[in-house]
Amino acid sequence: MMVPPLSERPVTEEDEEQFRRETAPRKYTLRRRWADYRAEVKARRPKGARARARAWLHVEPFYWGMRVVYVVLFAGAVLSVYINGVAEGWWPAWGERPTVAATTTPPIYPAPTASATASGDAAMSGGYQIGPDGVLVRPAEHAASTYTKPELPEEAKQNTERGAEAAAEHYIATLSYAWNTGDTQSLASLSAEGVPFTDGHIDAINRLYTNGWAYGNKAKVTNIVTVEPVTEEQGAQPNTIGVEFHVATTNGISCKKQKIVISDNEYTVSFSLWMTWQDQRWFVTDGYIPHEN
Repeated sequence: MMVPPLSERPVTEEDEEQFRRETAPRKYTLRRRWADYRAEVKARRPKGARARARAWLHVEPFYWGMRVVYVVLFAGAVLSVYINGVAEGWWPAWGERPTVAATTTPPIYPAPTASATASGDAAMSGGYQIGPDGVLVRPAEHAASTYTKPELPEEAKQNTERGAEAAAEHYIATLSYAWNTGDTQSLASLSAEGVPFTDGHIDAINRLYTNGWAYGNKAKVTNIVTVEPVTEEQGAQPNTIGVEFHVATTNGISCKKQKIVISDNEYTVSFSLWMTWQDQRWFVTDGYIPHEN
């Protein structure tokens, strides 16, 4: 029996479809490309834990620099979350042992408002009355009006090292007053514009008082560490005195919406402030917390 040449055979639809599939270009998808890349990396990976560790350490200086940058960025992100969490009352500051609870002694509350129930009893939460805005009502005995605004001492009005020291102590007293009252304008008036140290505190206080309050914050200067001029070579403005001192502080009671945080443990923290004499008065032009004791 003679077999006809291929060119003379009848071409069926199945043959034509198979020919098209075989001659069509392969689609090199992203998933396939990633699989090939992973297979290539795995094939070139050194065998054994020691060889892998050695290969990881022996890299170009550029990649070491990138690793250092990643570590610094990660540490900065963790520190930012920690500082914001302390300001928002999500967790206590390092070394504190706050108790999330109502005070042990029953506080004095304002008279019931329109949020009272039909029976005449105001809505309560944890011993605190709930205000019409959903925020716990601040006890009347600890109202902001019960705090006296610190007065600038006469010594702080002099262009001397002692004057800069007195002005720095007044700044700390005003900072505590701002936490207890929400009055950040008084704190801002003691600082030059655009000082991150002051702006950070003002922002934290304003965010707390948006839907909360605080009282019982205390700050007392216990020790003057250094009082000395800061030169322009160090980045300071002319007529700047650096003051570093220790402060015994207590955060007190804070409320965020319907959460009460009690932080009545006293701890000592260091403050470093740059006081600059401008327009016949002292202004804070820089500040930071160098360390905790």
